[in-house]
Amino acid sequence: MQGYLGVDVGSVSTNLVVLDEKLEVISWIYNRTQGKPIQAVQKSLLELKELLPSSVDIKAVGATGSARYLSGVVVGADIIKNEITAHAVAAAHLVPDVRTILEIGGQDSKIIIMQSGIVLDFAMNTVCAAGTGSFLDHQASRLGIPIEEFGRYALGSQNPAHIAGRCTVFAESDMIHKQQIGTSTEDIVYGLCQALVRNYLNNLAKGKDLEEPIVFQGGVAANNGIRKAFEEALGQKVTVPKYHHVMGAIGAAILAKEVNPERSKFAGFEASDTDYCTSGFNCGGCSNNCEVIRVKVASKTLACWGGRCGKWEEDSAV
Repeated sequence: MQGYLGVDVGSVSTNLVVLDEKLEVISWIYNRTQGKPIQAVQKSLLELKELLPSSVDIKAVGATGSARYLSGVVVGADIIKNEITAHAVAAAHLVPDVRTILEIGGQDSKIIIMQSGIVLDFAMNTVCAAGTGSFLDHQASRLGIPIEEFGRYALGSQNPAHIAGRCTVFAESDMIHKQQIGTSTEDIVYGLCQALVRNYLNNLAKGKDLEEPIVFQGGVAANNGIRKAFEEALGQKVTVPKYHHVMGAIGAAILAKEVNPERSKFAGFEASDTDYCTSGFNCGGCSNNCEVIRVKVASKTLACWGGRCGKWEEDSAV
């Protein structure tokens, strides 16, 4: 059986997916990155190997996510693409006529406008935590609620509290005030869901026509409270795909299959045992003074990136 591996490494989660020739999911892994992307990828490779049938032969590998260059070196990626492209490809595969993609991860969020499988417009939020999953994680911790139970609490709300969602600091102050005056936990939780959705739409959706079908993906899509808040705010149905939490990896795997290399660069599952070393330096070759990242195994440089002119990338490829 031929398999296509997609790797999506972000600040919060590390996701690996293997698709078959019909682009059906064979196996997937979802782990926490915990600030150690190389170790997270290696751990996930080991776990994936145990889940895969022995007959699967990895024919191509794709990498995406904020650590896509680093993970691409570790796994031996045949193609490296940004998150917008990967998420759009995955959504268009699962919902061919998708027009709007809502994606909320742990540390950033995105909106993608599609037409006939082509990206027309997009926006990203990488600076405001109040529109991301970390906002909910933090507030859940303060409320003493497991984040996995957040959606259940939200759906039990009868009169959701209005909580300021422009900033995590204001939201937390508002939430504490609501607790002090006796607002129920369910109403506070759903109020937080509505606050996140307002922040998301105000920051990312301004000037954009959000048309159906609307697909909601990313780890936060598991929260039924957020899904309900989106449907109320938009007045439209929001679809959450089965593999919403690993859509970036699915998109990377689909892109890898499209590349169809004669011989894949896949480093093999034994890459989990390799000792990789990363370091950074400032080039100093011009006034840009670019910060360049280097990955080595023993004394051999595998790859460099970060320079604007490509000088170091070219040198490492020789």
